[in-house]
Amino acid sequence: MKTQGVVSTKEQSSAAFPGAAGFSAEAVDEISSALRGLLADSFALYLKTKNFHWHMSGRHFRDYHLLLDEQAGQIFAITDDIAERARKIGGRTIRSISEVARLQHIRDNNADVVAPLDMLAELCTDNRKFTSELRAAHEICDRHNDVATASLIEVWVDEAERRAWFLAETASDC
Repeated sequence: MKTQGVVSTKEQSSAAFPGAAGFSAEAVDEISSALRGLLADSFALYLKTKNFHWHMSGRHFRDYHLLLDEQAGQIFAITDDIAERARKIGGRTIRSISEVARLQHIRDNNADVVAPLDMLAELCTDNRKFTSELRAAHEICDRHNDVATASLIEVWVDEAERRAWFLAETASDC
């Protein structure tokens, strides 16, 4: 009988299977480490985007509110793909908010009030930073010939660049 929250030795050994996708233990470690960082950044960017979505105000409220909601949904949609890719290659993924905080490159914004255009500019910068982190992870995948993860990352780069572009164009329009 299995007690809730207790994992048997058999389950532990099947939970992590280094090299399961044909990669060396070093490759699994490096790629899954990069994916953990991307996942932490995804959660940080998602939460910041939702924060600004919830706290948006002003003359263009509706347009900005809807734009940020759409972008937050797109960011959240990749989180499961990132985590599952790490597991598919035999790596581990993040387990807690504290791990997200430790790994994230996207800075939090806890200000009580942020002007709408400042929100858009900050998110534009954050999406560009995220793109940079995605490219760095892609380089790791290239070194280990992980074409599947690299392919996913290429799509995420395009999406992050599009978000940054929309934010930049919207902010300059005001």
